[in-house]
Amino acid sequence: MTKILLVEDDELFRLGLRMRLQQETSLEIVAEAEDGEQALELANRYPLDLVLLDIGLPGIGGIEACRQIKQKHPNLPILVLTSRSEKPLISRLIAAGAQGYCLKGIPAESLILAVRSVAAGASWWDQTATTEIRAAFEGNSLAVQSTKTDEALENPLTKREQEILALVAAGKSNQEIAEILYIAPGTVRVHVHAILQKLEVRDRTQAAVLAIQKGLVAPELLIN
Repeated sequence: MTKILLVEDDELFRLGLRMRLQQETSLEIVAEAEDGEQALELANRYPLDLVLLDIGLPGIGGIEACRQIKQKHPNLPILVLTSRSEKPLISRLIAAGAQGYCLKGIPAESLILAVRSVAAGASWWDQTATTEIRAAFEGNSLAVQSTKTDEALENPLTKREQEILALVAAGKSNQEIAEILYIAPGTVRVHVHAILQKLEVRDRTQAAVLAIQKGLVAPELLIN
């Protein structure tokens, strides 16, 4: 059973979300909050598997609530709900520690899949975010290709780890990566753990961001 904290200030929308999510036998709404401060309090009070967090909250706001929850509970996955998809929002969500976001109004089946994927440890990004992350990878890779800096030459990742990190940045789950690369899911988990240790980051999202900044993924791996 996946235990969820639902954070949404619109009462009717929250009611609709609760009713739809609880139709799934494997999902349980254990607590609900309508602002950021209450979300922090409830995240400290209940054992949770996922926080489903509206970004447009009164009080401290959704992004700050996300950041503070992740500070106290770094292993607690957070999936953001928003009606906005501006480029700056994506980077702010990543910096706050969110594992992904869904636009409000997506089909219920997609939301359920996102909830289950993030609770299982995968990332889930709207197509807009995935495109932006990929564009950042490609732009950074071109710069690295032209400058050949010492930092790029000292890439700590193996070729296989680069392949896996490129797929992580594209929002693929461990199971999807395993199927694409024809390896076992357990092998993917081992590689992801090694990547996090080598890059000294706490989760997959931070690894993807660092790879963008440092040009750690070979350009040819970013071509579909």
